[in-house]
Amino acid sequence: MRTWTLAAAPIAALLLSGCIARAAADVVTLPVKAGSQVVDWSTTSQEEADRNRGREMRKQEERDARAARKQAKADRQRCRDAGYDDC
Repeated sequence: MRTWTLAAAPIAALLLSGCIARAAADVVTLPVKAGSQVVDWSTTSQEEADRNRGREMRKQEERDARAARKQAKADRQRCRDAGYDDC
């Protein structure tokens, strides 16, 4: 039993050292990963910019259409108020 424990100790040390090395590598790369994530959150990709621009263009077109309908209605009312039959 004692011989088996002595033989397993170096193998266990090798296995655990890999685990410790991996943990150390994770700790070292964590600030870089966190920094790149912050940059990703704080910047706008081209796809997001295109999507936002398209959304804004659609909203502007809706506002323009609403204003045109309102203006046409006001023009028809002015025509009727002036006494014209074919407005």
